[in-house]
Amino acid sequence: MAHKIELESITGLSASVVGDRLKQEGYNELPSTQHRNIWGIALEIFKEPIFLLLLGCGVIYLFLGDVQEALILLGFVFFIVGINLYQEQKTEKSLEALCDLSSPRALVIRDEERQRIAGREVVREDVIVLSEGDRVPADAVVLWSTHLSVDESLLGTSRK
Repeated sequence: MAHKIELESITGLSASVVGDRLKQEGYNELPSTQHRNIWGIALEIFKEPIFLLLLGCGVIYLFLGDVQEALILLGFVFFIVGINLYQEQKTEKSLEALCDLSSPRALVIRDEERQRIAGREVVREDVIVLSEGDRVPADAVVLWSTHLSVDESLLGTSRK
């Protein structure tokens, strides 16, 4: 049994209700992680057991008098650390870019008017108006649609 919705009768939330919900529930955004600088990333790498093991082996080679072997081993260890630092920095930049993508603009009905707002300002029970090509800014209940199709490709990403 289909329910008929009078689209003209939808008034949306009032500004006071939206303000209260933003205070109580917070913004519609992913929890932010603290940005790591290069020294924080390096410290994490230096705490890894495999790094400490290889570093220890290099020091043992030095004490045993095999300087060439020690330098080769330590050279490769620090080369790999450099690659890890580079990759981690690229990952940090990619995550920042993904966070920027994950907060699209949204067209909502509030106080009987359509308003374009930041996706992070969408609150529970907001009436969101979507059209072709829009990104869905939050979990929502579909009240009415024609030939709805959703691409969920951004939903498969995860953070470390």
